[in-house]
Amino acid sequence: MDNLKLKSIQERESAELKFWKENMFEKPESDSLENIINKMTDCEVFLDIIKNYSETFIRSKKVLEIGGGQGWASCVVKSVYPQLHVTLSDISEDAIKSRSKWEKIFKVTLDRSYACKSYEIPEPDSSEDCIFCFASAHHFADLKKTMLEICRVLKRGGVCFFFHEPTSSRFFYKYAWKRVNKKRPTVPEDVIIYKLLLHQAETAGLKAEIFFNPTIKKRGPFETIYYFFLSKMIFLQGKLPCTANFVFTKP
Repeated sequence: MDNLKLKSIQERESAELKFWKENMFEKPESDSLENIINKMTDCEVFLDIIKNYSETFIRSKKVLEIGGGQGWASCVVKSVYPQLHVTLSDISEDAIKSRSKWEKIFKVTLDRSYACKSYEIPEPDSSEDCIFCFASAHHFADLKKTMLEICRVLKRGGVCFFFHEPTSSRFFYKYAWKRVNKKRPTVPEDVIIYKLLLHQAETAGLKAEIFFNPTIKKRGPFETIYYFFLSKMIFLQGKLPCTANFVFTKP
């Protein structure tokens, strides 16, 4: 079922690396205004979300972003919670190279950054208070191994957030997958079958929760109507494709 078996893990990861290296808006040499505007609209959505989980960020000391791309979300976290030790990571070294652009925009300095896969994090066991990603987990090529790695790296009582992820039931997965890949064909997209991810997290040793969040911000005309409808019809959020926040806690 994962990615409809159309691409191997290696193919998906290679496509991600190529995207960050060659895309005219995202590559390290680019100073694209379109990229800045796009990320800043994401920023509004991200800020709304992290306000709801401020308690976790306030009590944490070390925070790690996985799948962070250029690092704008890490910079937002550092700006809102300057006391935190914030580390940025992404599969692409080319993406990480753009970190300084966002540090200048948000007037912060991240504590660390490095390239790594989501399931091969170069951190000691039980070392992180909080791990997060924003609209990135559906790109992770191996979510089962990623959940095991997150459990290894988190401290007891530590929390991992997967924010603003596209989710679906198994029934609507094929439709949702085709739609997101038609919308953005340059990078392999996926949709998280949320019950499968919850099971993978629990099997890895984490307490797993999902909170559907059908926000209408940064949506096209049809999507705005669709997500507004979902926001009113709560009982459908777990059945139809919907964005969601996942919270994983290490007991």
